[in-house]
Formats: sequence, structure tokens, C-alpha cells
Amino acid sequence: QVQLVESGGGLVQPGGSLRLSCSASGSIKSLNNMGWYRQAPGNQRLLVATLIGGSTNYADSVKGRFTISRDNLKNTIYLQMNSLKPEDTAVYYCNTLPYSVSWGQGTQVTVSS
Repeated sequence: QVQLVESGGGLVQPGGSLRLSCSASGSIKSLNNMGWYRQAPGNQRLLVATLIGGSTNYADSVKGRFTISRDNLKNTIYLQMNSLKPEDTAVYYCNTLPYSVSWGQGTQVTVSS
């Protein structure tokens, strides 16, 4: 089984920054293809950032503000979040692509003044 554990969320004011971490363990073969998702209350879980091989892609809502990266030695995926807005408030999850494994608990990000 693959285990995913997200961390790094918290309360931040608009314009602030956070770095989220996703630690992977178990039967995962590599962190080559990974994504970050977010889910706000009452909304669907949406893919906001992907790392496919050496290529990154972002949803328009976060492009220019968020950066996805990996550390293979630590089996960890990161999401650097800058210039945060209240609309970024959500629970953030990571998972493998193109097929997801069991979801972790996510980490809460709250952007509020």
C-alpha cells in the first residue's frame, strides 16, 4: 500500500506564504508523476498543480503563485504557496497520477485577515 501524509498547512493572512509537504511511503515506485489537489467546503476536489517527469502545470487560479517540486531522496513532494488569497482556503491533498491511490487526511490552509 502507498501511504500519503500531507502537512504544513495553517492560518495565514492574505499575501502570505506557506510550504506544504507530502510524504510518500509504501509500495510507490517513484514520485515522477504527482499532483496537488484542493477542496473547499461544498466544492469538488480540484487538481491545482502537477509534476509529470520534469514538467509542471498549474490551474489558472494558482499559476504564478504556486510551485510544485519534489525531493526524491526524502520521498516528498512540496507545494510552495505565495501571495495567498482567501480563495485559496481549502484542504490540500497530494496523490499520484494518472491513477490515484488512497487519499491522505489532507492539510488545512486558511487564508484570512
